[in-house]
Amino acid sequence: MIYLDNAATTWPKPEQVYQAMDNFMRNYGANPGRAGHQMANQAGKIIFTTRKLVARLFNAASIQEIIFTANATEALNLAIKGYLKPGEHLITTSLAHNSILRPVKELEKRGVEVSIIEADRQGQIQAEKIKNAIRKNTKLVVMAHASNVTGTLLPIKEVGQLVADSEVKLLVDAAQTAGVYQIDVQKLGIDMLAFTGHKGLFGPQGTGGLYLKEGIELEPLIQGGTGSYSEDLNQPKLRPDLYESGTPNTVGIVGLKAGIEFVLAEGVDKIKEHDNDLVMYLQDQLKQIPEVTLYGAADLKQQVPLVAFNLGFENSGEIGYVLDKAFNIAVRTGLHCAPLVHKSLGTLEQGIIRVSPSCFNTKEEIEEFITAINEIAGEI
Repeated sequence: MIYLDNAATTWPKPEQVYQAMDNFMRNYGANPGRAGHQMANQAGKIIFTTRKLVARLFNAASIQEIIFTANATEALNLAIKGYLKPGEHLITTSLAHNSILRPVKELEKRGVEVSIIEADRQGQIQAEKIKNAIRKNTKLVVMAHASNVTGTLLPIKEVGQLVADSEVKLLVDAAQTAGVYQIDVQKLGIDMLAFTGHKGLFGPQGTGGLYLKEGIELEPLIQGGTGSYSEDLNQPKLRPDLYESGTPNTVGIVGLKAGIEFVLAEGVDKIKEHDNDLVMYLQDQLKQIPEVTLYGAADLKQQVPLVAFNLGFENSGEIGYVLDKAFNIAVRTGLHCAPLVHKSLGTLEQGIIRVSPSCFNTKEEIEEFITAINEIAGEI
């Protein structure tokens, strides 16, 4: 299998991720924070160390600003639903994933006002449009760092500067950029950042978290056991316990730790350079096929390393099926849980074929993919 669906989930993982998870389950698979014995203490120590690594990766001011969740979707729900109240206003964009749009629409039913800034036909958003949408009751701007459909990078730094020193907070969905781009939450003016572990951080599925700037308080999604202040029937107020009820996915966090260590050892910029080289070659080759329509920014400096395209007027799902069954190549097709992006691009009916390499893909695999697309194009 030539696997080119890394924007959904990276595969394979670095070998040390598999080894770390196996070692934990065999030797330290106890419940962290729920007992005083050495196995539980070791499990708790691993979670603490991973929290430090995440804080380092994003340049958070303290480890208490890192909240672990099951994925970026849970982190976004915690931030959006936990921060806004009826009568308040939020701004998002048409490039948002349903992990943003669905909780936003749910809050709209409860009296939260919503503005959705439309992307242009190139799938880009101008910071000026967000500035013009700010009202007196605006409390939150929530944006993807990059579109999961076209890879287009959004103007996070510019928006961070727009809302700096105001009551408006900036929440960023970094599902497509964590581990792929250098993210400094302090320099970018980010107040909250949702991330997932199973993509660019090379961790397992079921891992993720929320960077939550000190001083911002959210209503927790759930309450329950935390292993702390067990004599108190009320949820403890200290971080991260306030937001982390229940037994954590410790083995997943162990894998996330190993994945982040791999990213830091290899270097974010080195990984991005490798992926960009493959994407640049792929784009150049696809441009030579008359039936191909490319979407997103032409400049790789304006997007994450993925390629979004269609082949003639063929349904993207049909092309993906042929690639899988006839050529043993895995890509993502369809609407990618982001319908408003497709409305902007005019691809709501056709969908889009998305190709996303990782540092484990090779130029030879991209060449095989191009050969397959040429063969398919010759048949339509």
